[in-house]
Amino acid sequence: MKNSFYFITLFCIILGCSATKTSTNTAIAATDVTTAVSDTVRIANDELEYEVLIIDPGFSSWLVSRAYPRNYYSQSYLENKNQNYIIEWNSRALQPLRYDSNLYEMTINYDLTTDYGYEVNYLIYNYMIYFQNTYKQRLAGYVPSR
Repeated sequence: MKNSFYFITLFCIILGCSATKTSTNTAIAATDVTTAVSDTVRIANDELEYEVLIIDPGFSSWLVSRAYPRNYYSQSYLENKNQNYIIEWNSRALQPLRYDSNLYEMTINYDLTTDYGYEVNYLIYNYMIYFQNTYKQRLAGYVPSR
């Protein structure tokens, strides 16, 4: 199968988030973007105890070359889009006989009551756009073609 040649996974581990949603952005404690070695995007926040790893060949270069710049969208827009995308993603991850289990390897624990901040929402949103365009999937509604 063509997709088996790609090491594709989206890890979103959100542990023990006890913060409630606020109108202020939470600062990202550590952001590490590595493109040359592993093409991994990592976002972590020790205060909220979560970590997001996006491991997908080509995502980092796509993010730099094709994604709209930061602050193009509002945080509330990104949160709403991510909510819709992640609900559909999780639905597909729970149906491996119906949807390709190489694409939807695991569910994403995205708590709507937690303020992950702009950067996390920006990267998740852009990964969802990248994923849908690269693998010819449609998670929810209109998908920009960039």
